[in-house]
Amino acid sequence: MAPPKSIRTISQQAFDELVNENMEDLGMDPTEALGDAIQTLTLQGVDLSGIVTSILGSGEENPVIQSLERLKELDRDWKQGGWDENDVKEIVEWLAKLNDVCNVDGSGNAAIASKNGAIELVCSICGKLGSGFNQGLVSALKTLVSMIHDLQSTEIFRESNGPKMVMNILNNRKENLSILNSGFSVVSAKQQGSIPYLYDAVRVLLTSDDNRVVASEVYGYARRFAKIGIVEALVDSLHKGIKAPSFVSAAVALKAIAVNDEICRAIAENGIDAILQYLYR
Repeated sequence: MAPPKSIRTISQQAFDELVNENMEDLGMDPTEALGDAIQTLTLQGVDLSGIVTSILGSGEENPVIQSLERLKELDRDWKQGGWDENDVKEIVEWLAKLNDVCNVDGSGNAAIASKNGAIELVCSICGKLGSGFNQGLVSALKTLVSMIHDLQSTEIFRESNGPKMVMNILNNRKENLSILNSGFSVVSAKQQGSIPYLYDAVRVLLTSDDNRVVASEVYGYARRFAKIGIVEALVDSLHKGIKAPSFVSAAVALKAIAVNDEICRAIAENGIDAILQYLYR
């Protein structure tokens, strides 16, 4: 059996240079130069996902690149002396713009963002937002959700220490419901990968602090998390990771979230078969 072919990729800069060469050296108009570059690279087997391939969307004119460039500047400013309220307000505005364009169906903007360092950048911003900037943190987490869309972006998130960062946020800011909802939306978004840190965060947050379960605040947490899709994400992880070391962590997290009959039924209908496969594998 022949080994799988490696996927060929290209940077945004190299793509833009090829389009410019078509215009300057071959006298093509912008539309023709762009079309020729796309066709040539496609025939060569180059993966163009994450590349800006529109005439008006290349370089600084693309809203994804625009947002990222400004956020990178603000991130660098923090290293030189921290952020004030105005800086965080501007960060929230640019994160909202980035989130909006990444959520446009069929645009490919989420892939463009992740290819240009957006996930690493937003993880960095999350780690720098102190307790006084909850709105900024919620915006950053929501933007992460819009960019984690496939296995590659999930892996970037993992390599950026994202799972541990989200776990710390969930454990340290559990009094803020908006942050909890946004954090667990990240868990739901990246269900294509198995991340034990986040399973452990679910378990810790939903460990009862009161022997009377109904009276405990974690009962309310569990119901809210179920409403935003955590049960489905965890069950899906069970099915995809039967042989993975993190299977037990996901199962324990499910046990913690099963606080009422409705949630238990959802787990029983979709997750029992995966647990049985694990036990009798």
